[in-house]
Amino acid sequence: MELRGLRDDVYRRPLATALDRLGIGPGWTCVDVGAGGGDVSVALAEIVGREGRVYAVDSDPTARDEVAEAAAAHSQVLAITQSGEDLRLPEAVDLAFCRFLLLHVADPAVVLARMAACVRPGGWVVAQEPITSAGRINGRPFSMPAARHPDIGALLPSLARDAGLITIDAWAEAPAGAGPGPVADYLELLTEVDPGDDPVVLPPLVTVVAQVPAR
Repeated sequence: MELRGLRDDVYRRPLATALDRLGIGPGWTCVDVGAGGGDVSVALAEIVGREGRVYAVDSDPTARDEVAEAAAAHSQVLAITQSGEDLRLPEAVDLAFCRFLLLHVADPAVVLARMAACVRPGGWVVAQEPITSAGRINGRPFSMPAARHPDIGALLPSLARDAGLITIDAWAEAPAGAGPGPVADYLELLTEVDPGDDPVVLPPLVTVVAQVPAR
């Protein structure tokens, strides 16, 4: 599977691996919670095609305009301004996805439970969250003090269990590099700090692929 909309995303491999595991394809209905600028929403739209639908949900009203611009060629993308804690959709979806969302919300357990409630029986929830303190810049621990739950990735499997989901797979991946390149560029975008030639290990991203029990 080629996620063309994420070709410059250093974390694209764990997302592609997760979606391959699901067998996602044309006609699927998905929700991207915490959609931001819509890069994942657009990537999902390219996979589900005109027969499918992607709800791009974000609590920031400006994100709706960004998604609309990014998804101009994809009428199957519907942008909604809504918080994860208040997530409500007009239909049950096949897949609920979030990435770099739960570390910022007030109550990650509530958001994950709302995501699970929006998925049809037998459908899927995929969550990807970091363990920020496990990242390294020139050997020194990475920190993200602005995040409410900077190491929420370490709790993600248990959060999925507590939300009533069946975890099918869970793993962590951490992009690494030294000197100029995508990893250094991503770090500078995230922290406004140019690491120069220092070696960088970005925070491991924990991916949980979980299924809503069939009723």
